[in-house]
Amino acid sequence: MMNYATEAAVVVEELVVDRGRTRAVDHVSFVARAGEVTGLLGPSGCGKTSLMRALVGVQVVASGSVTVQGLPAGHRELRDRIGYVTQAPSVYEDLTVDENLRFFAQVLGVGDGQVDEVRQAVDLTERGGSRVAELSGGQRSRVSLAVALLGSPSLLVLDEPTVGLDPVLRQELWGLFHRLAADGAAVLVSSHVMDEAERCDRLLLMREGKLIADDTPGGLLGSTGSADVESAFLTLVGAPAGGAR
Repeated sequence: MMNYATEAAVVVEELVVDRGRTRAVDHVSFVARAGEVTGLLGPSGCGKTSLMRALVGVQVVASGSVTVQGLPAGHRELRDRIGYVTQAPSVYEDLTVDENLRFFAQVLGVGDGQVDEVRQAVDLTERGGSRVAELSGGQRSRVSLAVALLGSPSLLVLDEPTVGLDPVLRQELWGLFHRLAADGAAVLVSSHVMDEAERCDRLLLMREGKLIADDTPGGLLGSTGSADVESAFLTLVGAPAGGAR
């Protein structure tokens, strides 16, 4: 497995993001630590993607601050330290898997040995010669993840990377996320699937742009007296058990 920098903290303070007339992120503050998998969970449209875009410096913010490794988000020195996976695959569909990986490896200045390593990490060893356009949606997402792993980033920002994947592959990818964190990376993973929450070291729950919880899975269940994270979420928002999901 790749070696990662030992310091990769993210500090978000009173962050506000407006999208048109909608307040997508409403005075959110938290810290993501190196060596942990932090889960950002909440329903679709709650502000997760806007928050993640702010972390990597591609989102205009109204106020507040985002600091990564002591530098403001988007700083040029952070460009090769952050691996970012968007919801839509961000690779060239007319190129093969290997062509994409070799291209981005050259951009980042990393060797072909790491191309083999990341291809194996996302279980695409047998699809290296396949054009991305011929792959399934889940396989395309894995190509984007492989690209994000190039260069051994100290911060991984993954926007719903397991959506549409089969249960076995989802389990394998969560294992990969924890191995990356064990190597010293800060891993931030978003999801709207509450049953993935217990796979995280720390949870950030969002609703309507606000952060409504920042705790470990065990701490969240204990503080709400809930049996699972979905029930805890419903308790926090004051919704009746068994309500709409």
